[in-house]
Amino acid sequence: MSSIIQLLPDHVANQIAAGEVVQRPASVVKELLENAVDAKATDIKLIIKDAGKSLVQVIDNGQGMSVTDSRLCFERHATSKIRQAEDLFSLHTKGFRGEALASIAAIAHVEMKTKQEQDELGTHIIIEGSKFVSQEPSVLPKGTSFAVKNLFFNIPARRNFLKSETVEFRHIVDEFQRVALAHPSIYFTMYHNGSEMFNLPNSNFRQRIVNIFSGKTNEKLVPIQEETEIVTIEGFVGKPEFAKKNRGEQFFFVNDRFIKSGYLHHAVMSAYEGLLPNGAQPTYFIYLNVPPNTIDINIHPTKTEIKFDDEHALYAILRSSIKHSLGQFNVSPVLDFDRDPNLDTPYQYQNKTAEYPTIQVDSTYNPFSNSNDNEFATQKPAKQFSGGSNFKNNEFASANWESLYVGLKQDSSEVESFSFENDEVTASLFDEKEEEQTIKRTYQIHKKYIVSPIKSGMVIIDQGRAHQRVLYEQFLSNMTVHQASSQQLLFPLQLHFSNNEMKLIAELQPSLENTGFIFEVFDKDSIHFSGIPVNTSESQVSMVLEQLITDLQDGIPDSSFSQNDTIAKSMAKSLSVKTGTYLTEKEQENLVNNLFACKEPNVSPFQKPTFITMRVEDIDKKFAL
Repeated sequence: MSSIIQLLPDHVANQIAAGEVVQRPASVVKELLENAVDAKATDIKLIIKDAGKSLVQVIDNGQGMSVTDSRLCFERHATSKIRQAEDLFSLHTKGFRGEALASIAAIAHVEMKTKQEQDELGTHIIIEGSKFVSQEPSVLPKGTSFAVKNLFFNIPARRNFLKSETVEFRHIVDEFQRVALAHPSIYFTMYHNGSEMFNLPNSNFRQRIVNIFSGKTNEKLVPIQEETEIVTIEGFVGKPEFAKKNRGEQFFFVNDRFIKSGYLHHAVMSAYEGLLPNGAQPTYFIYLNVPPNTIDINIHPTKTEIKFDDEHALYAILRSSIKHSLGQFNVSPVLDFDRDPNLDTPYQYQNKTAEYPTIQVDSTYNPFSNSNDNEFATQKPAKQFSGGSNFKNNEFASANWESLYVGLKQDSSEVESFSFENDEVTASLFDEKEEEQTIKRTYQIHKKYIVSPIKSGMVIIDQGRAHQRVLYEQFLSNMTVHQASSQQLLFPLQLHFSNNEMKLIAELQPSLENTGFIFEVFDKDSIHFSGIPVNTSESQVSMVLEQLITDLQDGIPDSSFSQNDTIAKSMAKSLSVKTGTYLTEKEQENLVNNLFACKEPNVSPFQKPTFITMRVEDIDKKFAL
C-alpha cells in the first residue's frame, strides 16, 4: 500500500493557522498593535476603513527591520522574541509564536514599509495571499507601517461570517482600548473612515483611563495599591454607586498584557459583597505585576488566558486590597458608628510631618486711636424707650416687665359678651345611601404573583412578565402609531457615557424621541435631557439607557421595525415591576385589566407565559381522596 501522509504546503498551513490567529479584523489590529509595542515605539497610529474589512493600517516609530528581517518575518515560526523553550517562562514581550504575520499574509493583501534608524533606505514589500509580489528599497521614515487590505479575500466563507460594520468596529475599539490602557506611556491615535476616534497622549494610568472613557470617569475611581512578594497590584476600582448592568469597563492586565480571568473577577465581586445591587457590575482597571516564571501564557493563540502558580494566594491578596481601598476611602460601611471619618489619615499623608500654622498680625492696628474716639464722640445718644429701659453711656437699665404693658386696653369684658353656637351640625352635603361593600377581586402572593378569581376558577399572573407585555405594547404603539407624551423636567438631566455608547445613542436618537425622550444638548461625552417618558422617573433613565446599550451591543437592526421592537423590549424589561415589589389593590386590578386589553396577553415580549388558569375541577382533584 502506498504512503498517504504528506506535508502540507506552506500557504495551506498558513491559512489553517489563520483560522485560530485571525478570526476577525480586530484580531489583525491586536497583533499589529502588539508588534508595534514590542518594537519600542512611542507613537502608534491605527487607521481603519469599513470596520477593517477594507483596510487595517498600523504606523509606528519603532526600531524597524533590516532587509533580511523584513522578508523573514512573514515565515511561519519566525520570531525575534524567543530563542529557546525556556524563554517562554521569562517573556517580556507581547508576541512570541511567530505565526501572526504569516497568518495575516495568507488571507489578505499586505503592504509593509520599514526602516531602521541607521539605514539610509528602507524596504517596501507587497504580499498577496502568501505570494511575494514585490520587494524594493524605498525612502521611508524610521519605523514600520503595516497595511492589511481586503481581509479574507481568498476565503469567502470566512468573510461571509463577519458581522455588521457596527459589531466589527466595536471589537476593533475593544482591542485598541486594551492595548492603549496597558501602555499609557505610548501616544496612540485612531482613525476610522477618515475621522479621528481617539487621540491619547502619553500620560499615567489614571489620565489614560479618563481620556478613553470621558472626563466623568475620574470621580468614579478609587485607587488600589498593594505590594507583596507574590504580586504587585495597582490600578483603580469604581465606586459602587456607579456600577453598571454590563461588564464593558472591566480590565485585568498582567505584566502589561490584557487577560480574561473568571477566577480573579470572582475575587473582585467578593470584595464588593453587600455593596452592589443585584445584577450590577463594578468598574475596575487592575494592573498585576508578577514574576514571569510564575505564569504560563502559552495556552491559547489569543494569549488572553494565563495560568498562575499560586492562584489562591493571588485571589486573597486581590480581594483584601480592594476591600481595604473601599474602606479607606469611606466607600464601604464600617461597624464603628462613633468613628469620625474626618480624622482618618490618607496613605499619602501618613509619613508627613505636621506643619505649624502661620499667623499674620497687623502691628500698626490700634483700636484706641484718635480716629475711633472721634467716631464715638460724634455718635448720637441712644434713644430712650417707652418701657423705661434705655441705653446711655453704655449702661443698660432694665425696668420692671409689667411697665411694658401700661396703658394697653383690656378687652376681657368684651370677649365675655360674645355668644357662640353650641348646637352640633348634623347636616350632610350628600344624601345618605347605603355604602356598597366592594369585594376584593385580586390577591398578591409572595410579592410575585397576582391571583384573580374568574367564573371557571382562578387566574395566576406573573406580575413582572405581565407588566413587560403592557409596557412593550405601549412603547411600540408610541413609536409606530401615536406621538409619545413626555414629562418636562424642571432642571435638565445630565448623563455621561463613553465614546462608543454616545455613538450608539446618537444612532438611536430618533427612536428614543418617539418614546418620550427629549434631547436638549448632545455633547461629546454627555447628554442633557429636558424631557423623559411619562412612566419613567429621573433615577430610572440611566438604568434604561444602560440596559438598552447592553441589548444592542451586537449591533443595531437594519430595519426600523426591528430597531423599534428591540428598543421597546429593552425599555419594558428595565421599567417593569420586579419580583418582590408590593402592589396595592388598585395597582393589581389596573395591571390585570391592562394585560387582558393587550393584543397578545398570553406571552411576554420574550415569549414566556404571563399567566396560567386553574379550573375548579383541577382544584377539586387535589382534594380528592
